[in-house]
Amino acid sequence: MNRRAAWSSLAAAGLLFLAGCVSEPTRIQPGTSAAETLQRLGAPTGRYPLNGGGERLQYSRMPAGFEVVDIDLDASGKVVSVTQVLTEARFDHDIQVDRWRQNEVLAFYGKPYEISRVSSFDGTVWTWRYKAINERRMLYIYIDPTGVVRRYHTGDDLEFERIRD
Repeated sequence: MNRRAAWSSLAAAGLLFLAGCVSEPTRIQPGTSAAETLQRLGAPTGRYPLNGGGERLQYSRMPAGFEVVDIDLDASGKVVSVTQVLTEARFDHDIQVDRWRQNEVLAFYGKPYEISRVSSFDGTVWTWRYKAINERRMLYIYIDPTGVVRRYHTGDDLEFERIRD
């Protein structure tokens, strides 16, 4: 490869790296306008109204990814918080057993990786993939037939183990 081609390849790689940084939801800073956020990140995977006239822009990497980032805007359209919500440190604080309804789960975590049923629970089990350090894990939220969250737990992502075997 000649020198000019090498420099061109290096420049292209650098631009791709910068583009990846710009489109990373966690790099949005509080105070950024909704218009700039949408310009930098593109269309969100979910949009949800917040109390007080604000809005949540949600960027989920489901079903193949491990992150859901909620970007909350105030009533004037400015970013007030950016939160990667799929972390074990947050589950006990965030998930409201016997209070959250299915629409609140969607507004917080977005569409799950999977919805299934188990014989030991009358309702559905919504599942999200996430990472704890570098371990692939699953969050399971149990929603009863009336749409109320009744419990949740975490576990290992056994699907990954089956693929590797």
